[in-house]
Amino acid sequence: MPVEPWLIVGLGNPGPGYAGNRHNVGVMVVEEIARRAGSTLKAHKAQALAASVRLPQPSGAPGGPAAIIARPTTYMNVSGGPVKSLMNFFKVPLDKLVVVHDELDIDFADVRLKRGGGEGGHNGLRSITSSVGSKDYLRVRVGIGRPPGRMDAADFVLKDFNSTEKKDLPFLVDDAADAVQTLVDLGLTDAQNKVHAR
Repeated sequence: MPVEPWLIVGLGNPGPGYAGNRHNVGVMVVEEIARRAGSTLKAHKAQALAASVRLPQPSGAPGGPAAIIARPTTYMNVSGGPVKSLMNFFKVPLDKLVVVHDELDIDFADVRLKRGGGEGGHNGLRSITSSVGSKDYLRVRVGIGRPPGRMDAADFVLKDFNSTEKKDLPFLVDDAADAVQTLVDLGLTDAQNKVHAR
């Protein structure tokens, strides 16, 4: 019987106007994972861009676990439909769904892993929870920090990273892509011990 693939989804909004936004850091991470796997995301009928790849083995050698890397082409607040469609199309079980998303409650440049929990006002997560019927999927939470002063959180996430953050952004994207790989390789608990110790 074939082994079920992982589904690694990066959240964001479509179109060039949103591409550099804090809210799109999940997309940046999955694009980096695709690049590492020597693949590019292509249009899929599930309202997503997706690629079927083999992730590296823990040793870094090719030919590791099968994964679908994807980003919805819908707006963030309706991400759930494409995620559910991809799960159905590729026969991915809930315990192999990994959602990569921006996280206000984590300092910029930190990455945290968890399964389940609340959505913290994140409309993309709320949509996915509603569509898949459970909160118990894996999450790679990419820290973007809190908005300064009295700036509204909704405005903050739809702005591009500032000039200081942009210098560190490639390292953050790299760390988050590493965290996804570690999660797939080691499972949640061991991956948390490794990633959260950084």
